[in-house]
Amino acid sequence: MKWTNDGGYLVIELPQAFNYRECLQFLKRSPHEILHHIKDDVLYKLLKMNDQFILCEITEQDHKIIVTFPMKQPSSHEQAIIAQYVAEWFDLTTDLQGYYQMAENDQILKPLVKKYSGLRLIGIPDLFEAIAWAIIGQQINLTFAYTLKKRFVEHFGEYVYFEGQSYWLFPTPEKIAAIQVDDLRNLQFTRRKSEYIIDIAKSIASGQLTKDLLCQKEGYEAMKKSLMDIRGIGAWTADYVLMKCLQQPTAFPIVDVGLHNALKIQLAFERKPTMEEMKNYAKHWQGWQAYATFYLWRSLYETI
Repeated sequence: MKWTNDGGYLVIELPQAFNYRECLQFLKRSPHEILHHIKDDVLYKLLKMNDQFILCEITEQDHKIIVTFPMKQPSSHEQAIIAQYVAEWFDLTTDLQGYYQMAENDQILKPLVKKYSGLRLIGIPDLFEAIAWAIIGQQINLTFAYTLKKRFVEHFGEYVYFEGQSYWLFPTPEKIAAIQVDDLRNLQFTRRKSEYIIDIAKSIASGQLTKDLLCQKEGYEAMKKSLMDIRGIGAWTADYVLMKCLQQPTAFPIVDVGLHNALKIQLAFERKPTMEEMKNYAKHWQGWQAYATFYLWRSLYETI
């Protein structure tokens, strides 16, 4: 991934297989999203570095990502960090050629890769945000999950108000490590989810749990086991975090309800596929399970 600073704005080179509008379609799937803002194909994202808020205005021009800074001009070092963040967020370093070749010979994925060509697996680069969001979403529908996230962010996150719009940051693990279970219970979190999120915040704030430590594990299975050793993280949550934060292409949340619904629709079944059928279909997706899952999730948002 190459980037340059061109007269005060950031220019990020894009891989050939990249569709900015398809990525935006995924990012605007919920009207309750609070951590980014989209207006007229311009994506706004607030970051914080060295106790300074940096508002990023992201667009695409001539198959390049352009990042401008309407509030504060970041240093060259900060721009390098922002470029890395954007690259992780949009999974810019993955070569999708292998995925598309595999999908050409798969009855389920072939129509999806044609329809959503250039869609990238939109990630969550921050480990605490990825785990907390996954836990928030456990065993509830997506609409209520977004409602809980919004309350969580508005109660414990920071924000800036700029030109008539509030831009929010996800709460830091240090902030959440210092709160009480009842603080989350008051927002309609279950007691267990409240305990899980606070305990994980403490582990991350203390340095016991980091992306680097997880990435040092040898392979996907070791990383998954390490996550599942943490109270509150089961197989689905671990795979979600491995997909969205640690960019593991073989991560496969096979029990995901949305995945089952998407397959039911694609196969025109009257029932959801069985686990045995799921495993059978997924044999063809070896090495690309995360992307297969993500494209199937995308197929559920056809009304967007």
